Amino acid sequence: MSVKRVRKAVIPAAGLGTRFLPATKAVPKEMLPIVDVPTLQLVVEEAVASGIDEIVLVTGRGKGALEDHFDISFELERTLKDRNKNELLAQIERISKMVRLVSVRQKEPLGLGHAVLVARQVVGDEPVAVLLGDDLFDTDGKPRPAIGQLVDAYERLGGKGVVALMEVAPGQEHLYGCASGKPAAEGGGLFKIDDMVEKPAPGTAPSRLAIVGRYVLPAEIWPILERTPPGKGGEIQLTDALRTLAREGSGCWGLTVDGVRHDAGDKLGYLGACLSYALKRDDLRPGLLALMRRLVDEHRA
Repeated sequence: MSVKRVRKAVIPAAGLGTRFLPATKAVPKEMLPIVDVPTLQLVVEEAVASGIDEIVLVTGRGKGALEDHFDISFELERTLKDRNKNELLAQIERISKMVRLVSVRQKEPLGLGHAVLVARQVVGDEPVAVLLGDDLFDTDGKPRPAIGQLVDAYERLGGKGVVALMEVAPGQEHLYGCASGKPAAEGGGLFKIDDMVEKPAPGTAPSRLAIVGRYVLPAEIWPILERTPPGKGGEIQLTDALRTLAREGSGCWGLTVDGVRHDAGDKLGYLGACLSYALKRDDLRPGLLALMRRLVDEHRA
């Protein structure tokens, strides 16, 4: 039987972004720029480059700027055209034509699992990719973007669920959902997951393998999510649904993504992402290196 292609992706974006207040008081955290590109756009570009046809944004109140960013901006485009800013105009027009984007609302903050479930009304009973905006994966020079690597693994496995894994430093396990498992017989860097826990108490994690912001899930996940009760923090946790998929369903696999992950939901991680992406640009690299050297010299103990 042929594997159903992953055509749609869900990007949960209803959070308040409290870790970046006061900047996020009026600006959605997903619009915070990595140099001059919103984090959300980088995530959408990753999905599109991986063959995704449709993006489902799960938003909340005050997040209209997310939809506006991917819409046509007639006044701006006309102004750029009149001023012969053709390169900028091409960039803006590309954004509005990038992908078919649909927005749905998560009216209450009931957890990541609930946010994904809200998108079912658009996705339907299909497999789905899920990308979290706080996790950025730099895969320049690699054959496939991060979510594309998971899609490939999903297809190799005959349509089974796959999540991105990363080994974290000892003592950091409580910040993530953590999985335990063993290398899969299929090879290719896959792990067969046998258990997972959402943000385990210090010293109780099943392993140091953390789940990091990318998922490709079979249609089987939808009824599992519907019956998943509130868990950690009184929220419906996606990790709990994945645990059920791993232990009672068709199984769940993990894949270590070939690329560099940046935690853009953490202030230092966000700064690191900005620097890393800026250093790849010919127009910024020389000046930025000089600036960094000067700042290091000024602050050297």
